[in-house]
Amino acid sequence: MWNRFVTAFKKRWQPTDYYDYNLLAVIVLMVCFGLVILYSASSYDAAASAKMQNDSMWYLRHQAPISVASVLGCILLSRFNYHYIAKLAGWVYMAALVLMAMVRFTPLGVEANNSRRWLKLGVTFQPSEIAKIAVIVFIPLVIIKMGKNIKGFKGVAYLLAIGMIQAGGAFFFTDNLSTALIIAAITAVIIFVSHPKTWPFLLVTAGIAAVCAVLYMQFRDMDASLAGSFRLRRILVWMDPEKYSDFGGYQVLQGLYAIGSGGLFGKGLGNSAQKLGPIPEAQNDMIFAIICEELGIFGMVIVLMLFGYMLYRLFFIAQNAPDLYGSLMVVGIMAHISLQVILNICVSINLIPTTGITLPFFSYGGTSIAFLMGELAIALSVSRSIQFREGTEVVEIYNQEKETEIHE
Repeated sequence: MWNRFVTAFKKRWQPTDYYDYNLLAVIVLMVCFGLVILYSASSYDAAASAKMQNDSMWYLRHQAPISVASVLGCILLSRFNYHYIAKLAGWVYMAALVLMAMVRFTPLGVEANNSRRWLKLGVTFQPSEIAKIAVIVFIPLVIIKMGKNIKGFKGVAYLLAIGMIQAGGAFFFTDNLSTALIIAAITAVIIFVSHPKTWPFLLVTAGIAAVCAVLYMQFRDMDASLAGSFRLRRILVWMDPEKYSDFGGYQVLQGLYAIGSGGLFGKGLGNSAQKLGPIPEAQNDMIFAIICEELGIFGMVIVLMLFGYMLYRLFFIAQNAPDLYGSLMVVGIMAHISLQVILNICVSINLIPTTGITLPFFSYGGTSIAFLMGELAIALSVSRSIQFREGTEVVEIYNQEKETEIHE
């Protein structure tokens, strides 16, 4: 039995023609850069808080070990063949729903900042992060099994229903609308990439834009203080943050002040004025504003270039993946990261209402970085299956044995 285990382990770790060290390098660089920015953004708040024992490095002490362990775990998991995920995809999908339900219906759910989104099972984490991975690994598997049936309306509706179940779980069980929207968007992107027709998606997008325009016209004159829903109040405050500066627009305005005061090269790392109280919880969803204030436009461009290069490497892996399953999983990962970056930056510059979406690699959160590294481990694992002939031609590999395992 031991010999079988050793043989299987060696097969999984057999040398390959390619491994995306460029993606691994940018991951390590982003994690290190993120820890520096996190310390800069959180040091004052932690030093002034008795809850953090007046320790300026409190957030860094908690985030750094998780980040290092996550990177090492990412490297380790990337050495395993990603086709084994197909056997677990259904279980991951069901586990995400069960864990999210436990947040609401069991005493294991943990409440923080007036939100009940965490689950304590030895360690405290957000099950909604597992839901993102669930749609990334399960929907591509369903698409492969559906084959040509995806072309029809029923096929698309079925796939959307699979994603909406996870999105609904994130919303109803953990009251996390922003995560629900990201899950829905990841689902839509995976279906869009795998579907042979484009025009139906363009019609749906146009319809959504029209609905948003109608709602804007209907609610633009409403008084935010009279709105019954806190989500509607957020939208009304977003429309006119200066009018409601003492009612909900204060954080947005302070974030804009931080971005505007940074100039070309910023005030210098650690010299932000807005993190000294005007921007509460600066280490979370408003950390992009602190980056702009301390490092200026130059630092902002560097951050965007790092994210852009990471997405480029993910696109390369998706384009050259040996099979459809690996390609669609990487597309889902790419969609997740890009959506979070875009939405977080749009909130910081007040292009959309505040959502509470964090900036990957930079915002504080052990759950976020751990599961993000898990996704990137999948992408690196897919990259290991890319093979090259002598010269520069990329060979499209189709591993019959592993594909048979997926269908089984």
